[in-house]
This record gives sequence, structure tokens and C-alpha cells, in this order.
Amino acid sequence: MAGLEVLYRATLGDIATSQDALVCFVHWELVRAGYGCLGAGDEPGTNEKKSEMLPADWNKSRELYTLRYQSNDETNVLLKAILVDSTVIFNMMNFKTNQVSDLIVNLTEHVDDDHLQDFGRVFKDPDNLRQMIKSSFVSPPVHTGNSKKNKPEKSANVPYEADPLRIPDRNPRSDRHPAWPDPMGPFAVGGSDLDPFGGRQGGMIFDPLRSGLPRPGFNPTSGIPGRLPPGAVPPGARFDPFGPVGRNPPGPDPDHMPPPGFDDMFM
Repeated sequence: MAGLEVLYRATLGDIATSQDALVCFVHWELVRAGYGCLGAGDEPGTNEKKSEMLPADWNKSRELYTLRYQSNDETNVLLKAILVDSTVIFNMMNFKTNQVSDLIVNLTEHVDDDHLQDFGRVFKDPDNLRQMIKSSFVSPPVHTGNSKKNKPEKSANVPYEADPLRIPDRNPRSDRHPAWPDPMGPFAVGGSDLDPFGGRQGGMIFDPLRSGLPRPGFNPTSGIPGRLPPGAVPPGARFDPFGPVGRNPPGPDPDHMPPPGFDDMFM
């Protein structure tokens, strides 16, 4: 905390409340980070110069503190501190990047109101308070537009099957067997229709014996009583049924309740 004690003793006559002591602490941490105070208030004055000291009337209102700073790279920032019950809400705006940073400090946890005139006892946990200020104010404002933009890192060690956007290789390894055909192949589009029995998925011709759906328990080569005699379907031949299989097909007859005059061709 080199320099803070000197600043605190120099402004000891102005410090009358816990928030005064806290604002003095935050001010010095900004000075240590390379900021110089230009003045108090929202509007800049004439012939302003950066200073390590707090400006005149810096605590004129002990409910709202407004201080302006400039960093070493001439970035202007505006710091405001608002007293709300027993807490102080700090707000810093970087005019170059329009970045806004916030910090909320509980006065009872960090400032001893009974020892405002004793620098050695006024701050209860200065190391923790300094870390809070550094993480909220000191680190974000010093970044300028000249810094390189962070690029998203590529994900590493992603399983092959876990990436839904991955297109299989045209020459896959032996342990990968994608079902997708070569997009440059002559049968890539419509290949299932052109070669329905070539082992591809899909196709226009429906084969109930190869569809994978539950099949009725019959063998077309043995014939269908009342429809096909035995041997009408050669063994292994494709068979497209042309009617319900069995004598008592399930389900209602679509013509079991025809409308009046159903057989009248003039209706």
C-alpha cells in the first residue's frame, strides 16, 4: 500500500465518513494502475492535468461521488460511487470502449467507522479490497482497441461420432463405415431408386419381405389358398402381395356399409 498512507493523511481533514475513506482507497488503487485524476464532476474543466491527489470538492456530496480519470494511453474514464444504505456501488465507464464496470462494497466489512482518523486501523481487509478493485476496475479499463481480438479455440479431442456437423471422410479408416455414399458418385442422388436391390437404404419399390417390419407368418412359395396355387411364386423371388393375406384379414371391410344406391351407375 505504498503511497496510500501519504494520500490518506494528506486528505485526513476531508474524511468524515466511511464512504470517504473507501473512495480514497479506490482512488489510490486507480493511481497505482496508471490513472491520473483529472477532476470532479461529469463535465471536464479547462487546463486539466492528471494528478495523484484527490481534486477539490471530491466529497462535496457524500451520497454521490463523481471523479474523472485518464490512463497512460490517454483513455478517459468516469468513476461514480453511490451510497445505498451500508453499501457503496461503484460504476466506471470507459469512454474509448464504452465498457462499463461495476463494484459493490459493503462498508461495514471493509471500513472501521470508529477509526477513520487512524490509517493503521481504518481498513479491515485491505488485501481483499484491493483484489476486488483490481478484478473490477483495474484490469478491464487498461485494454485498448489495439489489443488482438480473442479467437475461439478449436475444440480438441472431440469424438468422431459426437460432432453432428462432421461429414464422413470419402476414404474412411477401417474402423469407420459411414452409411453416406460418395457425394460425387453417379448414383449419389436417386441411387436407391435406380438400384433398389443394391443394398442402399430407401427406394421407391416396397418389398414387404425386406422392409424390416413384422411379416405375416406365411410362405408365398407354398401358395395362398383361394389366390395362388403352390409353386406359383419361385423360391427367393420377389413377391408383392395384391390383397390381404389369410382368409380372415384383420380390420373392417371398407365396403361393409355402402351408401344407398351404391350399385346404381347413375348416382
